[in-house]
Amino acid sequence: MRVFHVISNLFRFNRTNWKAVTLCFFAALVFWLFSSLNKTHTSNINFPLEFVYDGNRYVPVSVPAHVNLNVSGNGWELLRKSIGYRLPILSVSLDKPTEVKKIPGSTLLPLVAGQLGSLQLNYLVGDTLSLQIDLKDSHKFKLVADLSKISFKEGYGRISPVVILPDSVNVTGPKSVLHNFADTVVLALSENKLDENFREELEVIVPNDNLVKRDPPVAEVRFEVGEVETLPWKLKLQVLNKTVKAKVDAPDSVTFYLIVPRNQGRNILTQTQATAIVDISGLSTGKSMLIPKAEGLSPIVRILRRDSVQIEIY
Repeated sequence: MRVFHVISNLFRFNRTNWKAVTLCFFAALVFWLFSSLNKTHTSNINFPLEFVYDGNRYVPVSVPAHVNLNVSGNGWELLRKSIGYRLPILSVSLDKPTEVKKIPGSTLLPLVAGQLGSLQLNYLVGDTLSLQIDLKDSHKFKLVADLSKISFKEGYGRISPVVILPDSVNVTGPKSVLHNFADTVVLALSENKLDENFREELEVIVPNDNLVKRDPPVAEVRFEVGEVETLPWKLKLQVLNKTVKAKVDAPDSVTFYLIVPRNQGRNILTQTQATAIVDISGLSTGKSMLIPKAEGLSPIVRILRRDSVQIEIY
C-alpha cells in the first residue's frame, strides 16, 4: 500500500507544480531541438529554377519553375531553406534551347551543385526534367466579327457593313503554337433586341493566351442598325465543276429571301451582280437536292432563307 501511495503523490500537483513541470518540459524540448539542428540532416527541398537563353529568339512553352532536390547540410540551414528563407534561384544555361527536351539528373546535378552554398547535393528527386522551348515568331491575323448571337428588335437589322478597328491583330509567341492558329481571330458579339447603332470595344481572345502576346489586346466593332424588310430575289444559278461528258438539268435561277434596309433594298440588289452557286463535284448520275450559296451580295444584305435546287445528272 505504501508503494501505491508514493506513486499517487507523484501525480498530485498543485497549480505551481504544473507550471514548473511544463517549463521543464519545454526547456528539454528546446534543448533537444537545438542539439538536433546543430547536426547534419538530409531533406527534399524545392528550389526555384530558371533557364538562361536568348529571350529575343526563344520563348518558353512548358518549363518547370522549380526543381526538387535531395540535399544534406546543417539542420539550421535546411530549416531556413525549407521555409524559403534566402533560397537560391538555380540557373541552367541552354545554348540550343529548342533541342533540349529532357534534362536527366546526371546532367543537371553538375550544373547546379555549385549554386547551393553550404548544402551538399545528393540527387534529383524524379530523376528527369522535361521542358519545351520554341523559336519566337510573330504573325498578323485578320479580325472578323461573329454576329450569330446578335438579335435585333422586330423590324430592325444591320444596315451597314461591319467595321473593325484595327482590322488585324499581331500575335507574338512560340512558333509551334502560332502555326496551329486559324487564319482569322473571331470577335464574339452578344446583344439582345438591338435597335440602335452598335459600337463596342471587345477583347481580342486568342488560343493559348498564357503563351502569346497580342497587339492590340482590344478592338472596336461598329455597324449601323435601322429598319429592314425581307425581299424575295431571284439570283442567276451557276453550276460549278460540270464534266464535259455529263449532261446537267438545272434551273436558270433560284429564289433567295433577303433582309435589306427598308426602302433601299431594291436599289441595292439591282446594283449588285450577285449569283447563286452549286457545286456538283462528286455527285453521281440521277437527281440531287442542293442548297445554293450566294456570291457577290452587298455586305449589308443578309440571307434569311433560300430555295433548294434540284439537279439531275445524266
